[in-house]
Amino acid sequence: MNKPIAITLGDAAGIGPEIIAKAWQEAPELTRGCFVAGDLATMLRATRIVSGAEIPLAVALIEEPIEALGVPPRCLPVLQLGSLKEPVRFGRLDAAAGKLAAECVVWAAQAALRGEIAALVTAPLNKEALALAGAPHCSFPGHTEMLQAQAAAHAGKSLAQMPVRMMLANDELRVVLVSIHVSLRDAINAVTFENVLQTLLIAHESLTAMLGRAPRIAVAGLNPHAGEGGLFGREELDIIAPAIHQARSNGLHVSGPFAPDTVFMKARNACGQSGEFDAVVAMYHDQGLIPVKYLGLDHGVNVTLGLPLVRTSPDHGTAFDIAGSGQADAASLLAAIRVARQLSKA
Repeated sequence: MNKPIAITLGDAAGIGPEIIAKAWQEAPELTRGCFVAGDLATMLRATRIVSGAEIPLAVALIEEPIEALGVPPRCLPVLQLGSLKEPVRFGRLDAAAGKLAAECVVWAAQAALRGEIAALVTAPLNKEALALAGAPHCSFPGHTEMLQAQAAAHAGKSLAQMPVRMMLANDELRVVLVSIHVSLRDAINAVTFENVLQTLLIAHESLTAMLGRAPRIAVAGLNPHAGEGGLFGREELDIIAPAIHQARSNGLHVSGPFAPDTVFMKARNACGQSGEFDAVVAMYHDQGLIPVKYLGLDHGVNVTLGLPLVRTSPDHGTAFDIAGSGQADAASLLAAIRVARQLSKA
């Protein structure tokens, strides 16, 4: 590795610190060269929780990201960012925890944009705690929008000039979303020719880089049965199909629109058989994420497409109900680190 990978702390009241400590405990080679952008005291507490009766992991305080490359396996490097005046209570909304979680993401994004780190992997933050943190963090509904804003500011562009999309993926299915964290009513309004075409172009470019070839992309309709020829809505006829046609004219391998209740089965890799498609473009958040999450949260990875940096994240939230118990599973975080290494070649 020439550059380290930063793993942001996430919400200190949730399971983020625990799954980070477990990742170092369970996969010392995979986590070698990574470091935590966060809080030393929080990570020391997490190592004690996950160690049980065993001796906790060693924790090293570093001052620069590059120092992480020299830290031996089973030693967890932490770069201190901000501070918590006192340990936060597990499973409780806390403005200080939300503020620190956001500050860690902003720092890591800026470090990636400066070229100091190869990628960032974000542990879960809590959107309500983020809202409690106050300005400027409360204006962002999640990681994706926060990272988009940082990348746009770094490039001197508007948000519209830095379009991003969320992809959730596991070994069986990849889904890219037209809209992300908005109300269902706003998500329907976001199904425009421009947004659908832009999603297809971003998905094509990003997946080509990942797969080393042009991806086969399926497109889900918005309405039941993909509108049934206009009987259940005209969005497929007037918006989605024309965007697909334009994408094909640009040389993309795109098919659809398909009925949303069957397209994910066509794309799924199962029982040793490859799916018909490499990814599905879904029209809104729950339409696309329910199928992926139903297949299991253990190995799901959230990848932000369209950014001039590599960002991945585990496919779950802060799990306040089990925070501090040591029960949290690090599998999705380990999958996110693995994908970050692949994408950044770190």
